[in-house]
Amino acid sequence: MDVDALRYLSYGMYIVSSVKDGALNGQIANSAIQIDNNPITVGVSINKKNLTHEYIEDSSLFSISVLEKAASLRLIGKFGFQSGRAIDKFKDIRSETLTSGCPAVLDNALCYLGTKVINKMDCGAYTLFLGEVAESKVLKQGEPMTYAYYHKEKRGITPETAPTFIKGKKPEKVRVDPPKYRCTVCNYIYNPAAGDPDGGISPGTPFESLPDDWTCPICGVDKSKFAKME
Repeated sequence: MDVDALRYLSYGMYIVSSVKDGALNGQIANSAIQIDNNPITVGVSINKKNLTHEYIEDSSLFSISVLEKAASLRLIGKFGFQSGRAIDKFKDIRSETLTSGCPAVLDNALCYLGTKVINKMDCGAYTLFLGEVAESKVLKQGEPMTYAYYHKEKRGITPETAPTFIKGKKPEKVRVDPPKYRCTVCNYIYNPAAGDPDGGISPGTPFESLPDDWTCPICGVDKSKFAKME
C-alpha cells in the first residue's frame, strides 16, 4: 500500500473545544466535515486518549473554530501538542461561551460552530462525533488554513494522536540552509533562513543568536532540547 496516497486528501485546521463541569478544554483537529444539511450536522474524529474526548463524552457538546491562514504556530502548539491535564489551554486565549455553555476559541479564528452531539461511532482508537449545529458565527473574512499549508509553509508536524499520523512514516524533508536544529521533543525544525516571525525572530537569525528565553513554537521547550542537524 502506498501511504502517500493519503496525503492527497484535503483537510483544514480547527480547534475543537468542549466543557465538563465548568472546566474548559480544546485541541487541534484536522478531521472536521459537514455531514448533513437537514439538520445541519458536522462530524469530528477525536482520539480517545485526549482530554477533549472525555469532555465531549461527558457534556455531549463541542465547538469547532476554523483557523485562519495566519494562525500562529504557538497557538497551534498550545492546543495541539500540550495537554489540558497539565495546563489551562484557555488562559490568555480569547474565547466565547456559547448558549450551551461550550466554549469557542476566537483567537486566529474565522468563524465557529457550536454543536450538540446527536450520534457517535466507535472507530477503534478514535470516536467520530456527529453534532447538530445549534449556533454559529462568522468572526472575520479571510482564508482558512489548510493542513497542507500548515505542513509546507508553517513547517508544522503531525502529533501521534492525530487521525492522519502514519506510524513509521518519516516527516517530509525540509529544504533549508544549514545549520538547522531539530526539537528533540516534537521534531519541529528551526530554520535560520525563515526564523520564527510569530515569536518575534527575524529571518536570518542563527540558532546561536536566539534569546535565552526563546522556546519551541510547537511544544514550548527551551533551546537546550534542540539538536543540530547534520
